[in-house]
Amino acid sequence: MFEAVLDNAALASSIYVNIALAGLTIIVIAVMSRSIHDSRAKLITMSTLMISVVSISSYMGLASGLTIDPLVMPEGHPLAGQEVLSLWGRYLTWAFSTPFILLALGLLARSTTDKIFSAIVLDVFMCLTGLAAALTTSSHAMRWLWYALSTAFFVGVLYYLLVEWPAEADEAGTADIFSTLQWMTIILWIGYPVVWALGNEGLALLEIGATSWAYSGLDIFAKYAFTIILVLYVSDEPDAVVSTSPATA
Repeated sequence: MFEAVLDNAALASSIYVNIALAGLTIIVIAVMSRSIHDSRAKLITMSTLMISVVSISSYMGLASGLTIDPLVMPEGHPLAGQEVLSLWGRYLTWAFSTPFILLALGLLARSTTDKIFSAIVLDVFMCLTGLAAALTTSSHAMRWLWYALSTAFFVGVLYYLLVEWPAEADEAGTADIFSTLQWMTIILWIGYPVVWALGNEGLALLEIGATSWAYSGLDIFAKYAFTIILVLYVSDEPDAVVSTSPATA
C-alpha cells in the first residue's frame, strides 16, 4: 500500500501536506504555550495540541499504507465489483482528534462535564459508524444505512454546538470567539459527509485523489486553522478563560 500511495501524486500530496502542517502546528503551540501560566488556559491549549498530535500519527499511518486497504465494492455501488482504495485510517484520525476539538470548545464555553462528555461520545460514535459505512462490502444499502446512522449522531453533536454551548459561552463571556470557532466547526464538519457521499466510497463522482484532497482540505481548516485561532486567543489569558475568572465564582 505504501507504493500505491506514492504512485498517486494527488493522494500522496494530500497526506504529506497534512503531516507537515500537523508538525508545524505542534511546534507553534509548543512555542506559544510557554507564555501561558493559568491552568485552565493551559488545559484548553493542550486540548488543541492533541488534535495535531493525533493527526500527525494517523496521517503517518496513511502514508505508510498501514491504514489503507483495497475493498471490492458491492452490487449497487457505481464501482461494483471493482477494488476501491479505502483510506479507513482517516476515521481513526477523526475518532481520536475531533473529541479534542469538542473538548476545547466545551471548555471555552465553560460547559459542564456531563455535556462535554455527551458531545464527545456522540462524536466518537459518529466517526465509528462512518468507519462501518466505509468498510461494509456485503451490501450497498447497508453502507448508506451506516452513513445515515453516522449522520444522526452528527445531528446530536450539532445540538450542543448550536443550542447548549452558545448560551453558556455568552454567560461565560467568550461568545465572540466561541461563535467564530463554532460556525467554523459546523460548516467544515458538514463538509465531511458531503465528501463521503460524492467521493469514491459513496456515489464515486470524485476519484480517490480528489476525495483525499477534499478531506485533507477540510482537515487543514477544521484542525490546524482552528487550533491557531484558539491558541492565539487563549495565549493572552483573557479573564473569561482563566481559572480565576469571575464567571467561575
